Amino acid sequence: MCGIAGLIHRDGAGEIGREMTDMLQALKHRGPDSTGFAIYGVPTQDQFVLRFKVAEQEEMAKGFKIHDEVKRRRVSVDERLKTLEARVLEVEEATEYAFRYRIAYGGDLKKLSDYIEDVEGAEILSIGNALELIKDLGDAGTVSGQYALGGFAGTHGIGHTRMATESDVDIRSAHPYWAYPYNDIAVVHNGQITNYWLMRRQLEREGQRFVSNCDSELLAVYTATNLDKGASLEDSLKQSIQEIDGVFTYLVATKDELGMAKDTMAAKPMVLYEAENLVALASEEVAIRSIVPHEIDTWDPYDEEVRVWRA
Repeated sequence: MCGIAGLIHRDGAGEIGREMTDMLQALKHRGPDSTGFAIYGVPTQDQFVLRFKVAEQEEMAKGFKIHDEVKRRRVSVDERLKTLEARVLEVEEATEYAFRYRIAYGGDLKKLSDYIEDVEGAEILSIGNALELIKDLGDAGTVSGQYALGGFAGTHGIGHTRMATESDVDIRSAHPYWAYPYNDIAVVHNGQITNYWLMRRQLEREGQRFVSNCDSELLAVYTATNLDKGASLEDSLKQSIQEIDGVFTYLVATKDELGMAKDTMAAKPMVLYEAENLVALASEEVAIRSIVPHEIDTWDPYDEEVRVWRA
């Protein structure tokens, strides 16, 4: 049992960091192991926010040796950015193992991503003109406070609270998932995809790369591949209902859109609130009421429903 949430301001930037924190904290009971945010600020052309980690949280308890190794890995990442002529404009050390860089870069994102992740222990969480993906162990309040997300202003975001069932409790297994190596695409998902390995092998044959064994990552890569081929987000969501087997409800965010899709059986919950300037979605109504406290009308999207909103 996990929780997902999404929010989009259709009249400009809002307090996305605080609002997503409140929504996900309200869903803490659905997944206390880890929390993740994909939040979207104002896009900057030819400048990217690079979020990456060089270790897992639990590794840091191993003593001085791992701390020295983390420093070495970060230096290697810096050297590789310099080699590819990616100019670092701003550096933020969110934790001892997770970093936020703003970079100026005009080259190929796949080349950049592959070169950085060739550093042992390095994993890119996201690269985007607008997207910043943050995930770690703990509830929403813990992760938001650790990464100082309360003051983040942006147009939209999605998030996830995870209860680990089959995979490990670590950052790599946490959601959301960035669509490696595509710009500004992220996904959160509640459910299970039963033809995961079949579809993953098909996408890998097309040259796509996966960084985890989580079925939710498939939705991110699948969506990005469709958009890269010229499909609209709405078309990709509709196509997924026909091609992906299982029970699922998922949210997709791009630099200026938020979309949702439910499978044929509609077994995974989703509650929707839509006003003129604000749309909020979540696994439970309590998350929406955490940011819209006045009397509101909500409803459950029907089976095979697809919706897309633009910021």
